[in-house]
Amino acid sequence: MLALCAAPTIAAWLAYFVWQPQSRLNYGELIEARAISDPELRRLDGSAFRLSQLRGRWVLLQIDSGACAEGCGKKLLYMRQVRLAQGKDAGRIERMWLLGDGAPPDAALLRDHEGLRVARAPGPLLAEFPAARSPYYHIYLLDPLGNLMLRFPSDPDAQRMVKDLARLLRASRVG
Repeated sequence: MLALCAAPTIAAWLAYFVWQPQSRLNYGELIEARAISDPELRRLDGSAFRLSQLRGRWVLLQIDSGACAEGCGKKLLYMRQVRLAQGKDAGRIERMWLLGDGAPPDAALLRDHEGLRVARAPGPLLAEFPAARSPYYHIYLLDPLGNLMLRFPSDPDAQRMVKDLARLLRASRVG
């Protein structure tokens, strides 16, 4: 009789403290949300730009060289396609490419990614992006308040990335 009465309590304790589910709904790696500094950046035409100008929108962001090797081009393509896959919510998402060096991006590449915002980023800003390998390896997501909150690998599963963003857009009243 004692075992029968204690079983639910023991099961609840084990479920709460011992059993940790391995599955999760999100595909991207959650990052402890934190605000990114807002230094003045320079667009390719030399005009000033600040990340705070994108507040109120979700931002898919990549950091890479202006030379943009094959991996960089693939990340840009994923960002564009994932944004377009959001349908009517695509307007809630901006795409940003922070250049980590002085190399000029290819004009044809920029034409292929109309609407992509490009700016040169100072080293201290780049150091704020946590990276398992290098900040150049990931696609990051900033929330509408300007907080860095999620990162995807450089060669992501696009369908799962689309689902992550759709879930966030559906749940968010901001942006």
